[in-house]
Amino acid sequence: MELSRRETLALGLGAAFLTIMPLRANAAAEDAIAAFTGGADVADGGVTLTAPEIAENGNTVPIEVRAPGAAAILIVAAGNPEPGVATFNFGPLAAEQAASTRIRLAGTQDVIAVAKMADGSFAKASATVKVTIGGCGG
Repeated sequence: MELSRRETLALGLGAAFLTIMPLRANAAAEDAIAAFTGGADVADGGVTLTAPEIAENGNTVPIEVRAPGAAAILIVAAGNPEPGVATFNFGPLAAEQAASTRIRLAGTQDVIAVAKMADGSFAKASATVKVTIGGCGG
């Protein structure tokens, strides 16, 4: 098989685009986390994120997050076109700082939960979810 110069150029540009695309998605997730935290340091631990290892359908992926002592929790799907999935706010009369929902994932990616604790510190947890059928147009 012989490729013309245009076909070779198109293949090269396509490969370059595919290598840059995941970086852009991760940058959007990092920007969402930075906006939530105000640029503060985020510690690992203190948050429990429960998500399936394998999701057969990306349209409805069940997740649950718990962070005792949290004032708010942000859920981010790093590979989605819009990474910010949900924010849960807890008042002083909340029985527990936990939430569960179903989210839509574009494909296999990391789901990150960032909690703002009552003392102003931040904690996070993450889980990788392998999606067999994408939910966001995939």
